[in-house]
Amino acid sequence: MQTRRTFLTAAAAGAGAITVLPFAARAAGPEGDRFATDTGAVAVHPVEHASFVLRTPAGVIHVDPVGDAALYADLPAPDLVLITHEHGDHYNADTLAALVGAQTRLLTNPAVHDMLPADLKAKASAIANGQTAEAMGIAIEAIPAHNLTEGRMNFHPKGRDNGYVLDVDGMRIYISGDTEGVPEMRALTGIDLAFVCMNLPFTMAAGQAADAVADFAPTWVYPYHYRGRDGGTQDPAEFARLLAEAGVATEVQRHDWYNGTLG
Repeated sequence: MQTRRTFLTAAAAGAGAITVLPFAARAAGPEGDRFATDTGAVAVHPVEHASFVLRTPAGVIHVDPVGDAALYADLPAPDLVLITHEHGDHYNADTLAALVGAQTRLLTNPAVHDMLPADLKAKASAIANGQTAEAMGIAIEAIPAHNLTEGRMNFHPKGRDNGYVLDVDGMRIYISGDTEGVPEMRALTGIDLAFVCMNLPFTMAAGQAADAVADFAPTWVYPYHYRGRDGGTQDPAEFARLLAEAGVATEVQRHDWYNGTLG
């Protein structure tokens, strides 16, 4: 049976006592949303759309960092950068050049690895669907991320892009990247924290996302990447409603990913 972890308030995380919140709640402030691990906590800092930062007991992870470097000015520099695929809302060489330090390691899908500038490629490793890697003592598995629906396959073809599962200090974290509800996602087990995309036509609708998440039932899930290029938005509240109707105990963590509008 999966061990249920605790969601910490920012205040409790800085004090001796741990506050367990029975329902999802926002841990406001610079500490971010904090989730207990075996020996510490993982703090989640959403940045925008598909970009976010994880502060972990092992080090700082930036996921798909794009946009102006000023977005990251108040966040710690990365020890590890994960890139899921080559699209401009997930990979930007200029952003990486501004963020990556001398000791930063990059882990990418093979297609992005091939297009990295030489200085960044020297710090990078490629990992393909189904392969595993290790960084900072974190076990990492590349999960297939691709479209399934006829007419969408050109957006994210099978075999090119990655999602990731990280084992961080005993906490299993799933990052979907851009995908529909592929069998490998649905078959995941023991996931504590998930980040799941939903936007049309590029990935999936809120109902598709809820259906897939219900199959692997993480303890917590962040719906992210929910606004399309044309401004169309999948509704995180609808996602949460449908997931609740499915009868799973997963708690939906809603966050403002788009400059002042809580989805």
